[in-house]
Amino acid sequence: MDLSIDLCGIRLKSPLIVGSGPISYGAEGMIRAFNHGAGAVVTKTIRDQAADNPFPHIALSDAKSLVNAEKWSDFPARQWIDQEIPRAKAAGVVVIGSIGYTPEAVDHWICDVDRAGADMIELVSYREETIREMVVRAKRLTDKPVFVKISPNWPDAVSAAIDTLRLGVDGITAMDSLGPVLRIDIKTGRPMLGGAHGEGWLSGAAIKPIALSYVAEIAAKTDKPIIGLGGVMNAEDAVEMMMAGASAVGVCSYPIIRGTKALGTLNKKIISLAEKLGFSSLSEISGYSQPYLRSGENSTKFSFSYNPDICTECGRCVTVCPYEARSMVGRQMNLDRSMCRYCGLCVTACPTGALSRSEVTG
Repeated sequence: MDLSIDLCGIRLKSPLIVGSGPISYGAEGMIRAFNHGAGAVVTKTIRDQAADNPFPHIALSDAKSLVNAEKWSDFPARQWIDQEIPRAKAAGVVVIGSIGYTPEAVDHWICDVDRAGADMIELVSYREETIREMVVRAKRLTDKPVFVKISPNWPDAVSAAIDTLRLGVDGITAMDSLGPVLRIDIKTGRPMLGGAHGEGWLSGAAIKPIALSYVAEIAAKTDKPIIGLGGVMNAEDAVEMMMAGASAVGVCSYPIIRGTKALGTLNKKIISLAEKLGFSSLSEISGYSQPYLRSGENSTKFSFSYNPDICTECGRCVTVCPYEARSMVGRQMNLDRSMCRYCGLCVTACPTGALSRSEVTG
């Protein structure tokens, strides 16, 4: 299977786009991510003033999620223009230049970012009310494709995204990290992160359901490309994001937690999984679930199937059943149908697929 995709007329060698964050701190990190399998890399966000980050500013929240208080780029904007973007481009990187967080920053830097060689622009803002004006100014100043990165912290992120599409934006990145959030080190009683009140932003697996919802809702309203960013930590997550309607798959926490070399492994696993599911191209996957998501009430009767040959007797299906409808003796599965509400939790908890469900027709 060919992993390359077309994004706004630009050919990417893979659907994986490394989002703006610690990995893309400068040219060196961007080149490393690109060489290990990223199709494109988004710069750290460029502003008038370089960031002064608190210490510490990144911590694991769980095995697959991060909390961070890192701000925008700690390099001066001029360094990006004169050194980082040109160096990344010279190494062959497809560069998406991130600019934030005000209309004035767009005025100050978008032309220089364009001339420095950025292939696309991504606009990011902490405040929903500024993003529309940022788009208007950006589309006036550059012919490069412009994406808007929506934030779950905005009052109505989906409506804002649709508004920017009407203003001529070329695509949407959904979504930014969620916050503010807090983690406390119980050994010391202190917050895990520095900065004001110890608060930061949540990324990684914990936010994937939110990102999927945004991607699906926006995809239902436009045929413009969507970069699905938020919680993709394995091939299954990537395929799920594309099925919801993403044209490309954003990753940020994944290469931080697993290392950038894992990007190549992820690409291979996406191919293997897609072929196992019966797809012959990534384009077949993108938006695959939209007809089901647009059909109104999504409720289908189902029956359970049980394969004792692959059951490990772990008992998860029994443990998680809130209605105590399941029991097991050895590998003999029992279901009290008078107690079962057909919630389906047991199927999703089964680690081997020994317990499955199938639709009931007729």
